[in-house]
Amino acid sequence: MYINDKNSSRLREFLTVSMAGYNHTEEKIGYNGYKHIAPDKPLWCEAKPKNFSTREIERFKQGQRSTFPQKLNGGGNFSDYTWNRLKKDLGENLQMLVSGFVDGKLIYILEFPFRCKGFVENLERQLKSQFPRGDEPSRFLRSANFNFKDYVDCEGLRVVFVLKKAELSRFRECIAKDFYKYLQANAPE
Repeated sequence: MYINDKNSSRLREFLTVSMAGYNHTEEKIGYNGYKHIAPDKPLWCEAKPKNFSTREIERFKQGQRSTFPQKLNGGGNFSDYTWNRLKKDLGENLQMLVSGFVDGKLIYILEFPFRCKGFVENLERQLKSQFPRGDEPSRFLRSANFNFKDYVDCEGLRVVFVLKKAELSRFRECIAKDFYKYLQANAPE
């Protein structure tokens, strides 16, 4: 019940951070976890878990929704993003943790450096579109989004967890085609 709660990703976030070897932080604002790489030098992480509900497929098939639900694509989003927030994130030694769940079952966790070129360029494009002259008081980019294509070529991309190949195949309908191929290629037998 809690892991599938649409209004709270806290439990999915906790699982993602913990399974990737980080300590989860309790604060609502700020990064989601850390681990020490040297005394007094934390490596911060930002977790972006997504949960796909197969009930939404059924609702689509029954005509209760007009579009097929968005499949897991290795993506996520930042709420209320700004140029200042991007600058802060780039200044930290920050790692991204992207995870996908289907009906609350963990399917994958990927980790990559926030500074990944394609990933940062994607965020910059969205910020330039919203704020071409820089930040404006009391205005935010409500949802700065990204997907696997934005960091697929990133040096440092690491598969933390993925289901075994046979089990992963049961969730094919819930995962975007190219991303599914990547996960299959990196899944254990």
